[in-house]
Amino acid sequence: MAADIAEQPGGFARLLAGEHAAEIAAVAAEVARRKPRNVVFVGRGTSDHAALYGAYLTEIRLGLPVASASPSAITLYGARPDFSGTLVIGVSQSGGSPDLTGVLRTARETGGLTLAVTNNPSSPLAQAAELSIDVAAGHERAVAATKTYTAELLALLLLVEGIRAGDGRLPDDERAALDKLPQLAEDALGDPAADELAQRYRFASRMVTTARGYAYPTAREAALKLMETSYLPALSFSGADLLHGPLAMTDPDVPVLAVVGDGPGGRSMRDVVARLAERRADVVTVGATDVTGASGRLAVPAVADERYSALLDILPLQKLALALALARGEDPDAPRGLKKVTTTL
Repeated sequence: MAADIAEQPGGFARLLAGEHAAEIAAVAAEVARRKPRNVVFVGRGTSDHAALYGAYLTEIRLGLPVASASPSAITLYGARPDFSGTLVIGVSQSGGSPDLTGVLRTARETGGLTLAVTNNPSSPLAQAAELSIDVAAGHERAVAATKTYTAELLALLLLVEGIRAGDGRLPDDERAALDKLPQLAEDALGDPAADELAQRYRFASRMVTTARGYAYPTAREAALKLMETSYLPALSFSGADLLHGPLAMTDPDVPVLAVVGDGPGGRSMRDVVARLAERRADVVTVGATDVTGASGRLAVPAVADERYSALLDILPLQKLALALALARGEDPDAPRGLKKVTTTL
C-alpha cells in the first residue's frame, strides 16, 4: 500500500502526457459530438466515490443532469431502462464485476452512449462499452485501492473538461494548472502529519468524515479506507447532512476528519467545524489553511481551483489509513476477508 500511494505523482504525470491524454481528448470530443442529454454513472466502492466526483463535475461544469444507476434493477430484476440520449459511464479499477458490465451492456442495447473508465483496458467492462478510457495507473499491489482512485479522478476531470471544450482540448490555463499536479502531489505526500496523527487515534473506536461539494467523495473514500485497513467503524456524511441529525452523536471521543478547502464547498464547511467545536468534538481538517475550531490539520498545497483539490486531499488521508492500520497492529496490504477484485451481480 505504501508503494502504491507513493506512485500517484507519477500516475498523474503519465495521464497528463502523450498517448493517454490524447486518448481521453478523443473520447471527450466524441461525447461532445453526440450531445447526450443526461449522464448516468455506475460503480462500486472506491470507484463509486470517483464516479461521485465525476457527477459533481458533470452537473457543475457541463450543466447536465446526473444519476447513479442501480445495477440490481438490471442484473437481479431484469429491468431494461431506456438509456437513449444518455451517456452511461462505468467506473471500475478492474472492470471485472458482472453487474457493472450488465448495466453498460443494457445501456448500449437500449440506445445509450456507453463509456468504461478502468485500469484494465481489456476487461469485460471495457469490451462491453462503445468507448473506453485507460486510467493507466499500473499494477496495484495492495487490496485497498489508492493510486487507481486518484487516476480515475484525473481521468474524469480531463474527460469532463474536454467535453466542455467541445473538441477534447483543454484551454492553456487549465492545462498549465493541471501540469502542476504531480509536484503538488509529491509535496502533499511529503508531509509527516498523517503518521503523527495515527498515534493520536490509535485507540479510537469510531470516526466520522465529512465534507461538501467536490470534497465529499474524498470524505467517503477516506471512511472506506479506514474501514478496509484498520477495521475502524467510520461514518461519512456531507457537511449539510451532518447538521441534520448525526451531529448529535459527536463528542470529544469521536474524532472527526473534515475536508475544508478554499472554494464554495470548503467555505460552507467552516460553519460545520464551528458547530462541531461547540460540541467539543476532536476535529482535524484537511486543507491548505487552518480552520477556527479545529484541533489540527493535515496540510495539502493550495490550488487554483477547488476541482483540483480532490486529487490532493485524499493523499494524506490514504497515508493516515496506512499508518493507523500499522499502529493498531493490522496488515493494510491484506485486509481480512477482502480480495482485490470483487464480483457482484
